[in-house]
Amino acid sequence: MSLRPGLLATAMLFALPLQAAPTALQCGDVFDAKAGRLIGAQTIVVDAGRITALQPGKVAVEGATTIDLGGHTCSPGWIDLHVHVGQESNPNSYSEGFRLDDVDFALRATLYTRRTVEAGFTSVRDLGGEIAPHLRDAINAGTIPGPRIYAAGKSIATTGGHADPTNGLNNTLSTLMGPPGPTDGVINGVDAARQAVRQRYKEGSDTIKITATGGVLSYARSADAPQFTVEEIRAIVDTAKDYGYTVAAHAHGDVGMRRAIEGGVTSIEHGTFMSDATMRLMKEKGTWWVPTLSAGRFVGEKAEIDGFYPEIIRPKARAVGTQIMATFRRAYAAGVPIAFGTDAGVSPHGDNAREFEFMVEGGMPANVALQAATVNAATVLGATDLGQIAPGFHADIVAVPGNPLADISLTRKVDFVMKGGQVVKPLAN
Repeated sequence: MSLRPGLLATAMLFALPLQAAPTALQCGDVFDAKAGRLIGAQTIVVDAGRITALQPGKVAVEGATTIDLGGHTCSPGWIDLHVHVGQESNPNSYSEGFRLDDVDFALRATLYTRRTVEAGFTSVRDLGGEIAPHLRDAINAGTIPGPRIYAAGKSIATTGGHADPTNGLNNTLSTLMGPPGPTDGVINGVDAARQAVRQRYKEGSDTIKITATGGVLSYARSADAPQFTVEEIRAIVDTAKDYGYTVAAHAHGDVGMRRAIEGGVTSIEHGTFMSDATMRLMKEKGTWWVPTLSAGRFVGEKAEIDGFYPEIIRPKARAVGTQIMATFRRAYAAGVPIAFGTDAGVSPHGDNAREFEFMVEGGMPANVALQAATVNAATVLGATDLGQIAPGFHADIVAVPGNPLADISLTRKVDFVMKGGQVVKPLAN
């Protein structure tokens, strides 16, 4: 059976996917992240997931679905460069791994991803967690709501270091598990360092995270001892470049930070005990700092609650909690390049915007804090189409009531979120 030409054309027309109408967002004000200032009322035209035009004033766009965001300031979707979407701190965190399966953590994480994107964080970098690549894929497939995830997968550590999965286990369990190696994210030496990066590539990671010093929440005494040689870090960085990866280095102690910077990492995470000399080195090398003030504040507060953390953790949490803000003040004044990150998962998911308030409390102007979570964070990711409201960029847009440059706490009152042209949090009414 054959169709006449007219019927054939009609059949082909109905076989094509329907194109959604463009969307016009009529914003009362817009934050120009590149310039770091408000540019007044604008109409943002969105089509096929991208921003196609930015027109001054409240403009009617023919054929477009119009969303009136008058009275709101529209910002590029915010980017949190340090989260752990597969977990969230609680008093049972140190025993749950023995009772729960990965699927239990993954189901919980669907709540965390929803909270995160509805809080205005349309992209995140997950720095350590085997669940994150799977959450990324589920979000990309539209199975669950959440932000765009850049996933590191398992962090890379050294034996006994922060992120060694056998820390805190008794001898019987350690013997049953056997010594962890590069597949488990534990390396000793240059060859193992290269293998660990290649394993992360095999597992589908988007970036690499190393633990260059001890950590607060690992079951070990030191939060700041250096845990890699410069040669090991350089081997990780060089191998990561082969796969187009950047490397983020968890580091609290100054010596470990300096080794990571000399080894060529893209960013230092936390940086609690950073010296003036290391600040100068970061400026010289162009190394980004992701301060995670939210996590410092959280662990400092929880360290005073009996039973929230094991006793081996509490002194470290107190020390970091009291120091991190002072370091931030010095580093910002010194001109260290700063990008936004919270360590959400240590602090609660969905409260990410508190970091803006802490940064302003530490002496950073509100517009610079917003730049840290937009253009700066996009630069760290190497994402040339995120972090701005401009033609060609992903249509990731957040709207808050009023002027966040006058009142930074408005970032915790998000009324509207669009991610990739899709409304994920509609305006009330």
